[in-house]
Amino acid sequence: ALLKELKTLDFRSCLTLMLDTKPGIEAMSIMHHALSTLPDDPDQDTLDELAADYASIYLNHNISASPEESVWLDEDSLMCQQSMFQVRSWYESNGLGIPDWRLRPDDHLVYELQFVAWLLKQDDQIETLEKAATFMDEHLLRWLGNFGERVAVRCDTAYFAGAAALTAAYCEELRDIMAEVLQQPRPSREEIDERMQPKQPSVEVPVAFMPGMGPVV
Repeated sequence: ALLKELKTLDFRSCLTLMLDTKPGIEAMSIMHHALSTLPDDPDQDTLDELAADYASIYLNHNISASPEESVWLDEDSLMCQQSMFQVRSWYESNGLGIPDWRLRPDDHLVYELQFVAWLLKQDDQIETLEKAATFMDEHLLRWLGNFGERVAVRCDTAYFAGAAALTAAYCEELRDIMAEVLQQPRPSREEIDERMQPKQPSVEVPVAFMPGMGPVV
């Protein structure tokens, strides 16, 4: 049903943003081509191919393109690491939570995209826009580009290649618009990495007393 609707409506007319950067235009072209080459009434073989590709990307991790932030940012590429707890803190501070982190962790792509969408729907206050921009900088956009590139290269279907590339390009352009509205330049990757480094507590080293030593004048 979704595929038929996307083909009938022309998915580009459904986008709130009309992408105009090179990555965005290329992603829309891939997606348009993927939909145009699908049959109007996909047979079972086509649906099975799409289902297998979906499983390889989002369920089995067969193409090593995890949809979870921790895997991309953790030194050992492990799931459910520091990023998950940081993202959970964001949700909780806004009165939100996920059903079961064991089935789908807090830092899964689906939840991070839903959270950004939820923030942007709350109101038109600058503070809310700044909050969404900060979350995208510190979490979603630190790994989404790499995820989109890897899926586009390694997956088996043009449909999921286009969807991944389009998601990454769309979020990048959305963040650029936020920067214009807020009149604040986007922080560099290095600035974000430094900001996200765990703070080491300062430790005072006591001065040992040595007999016979007095103050130096």
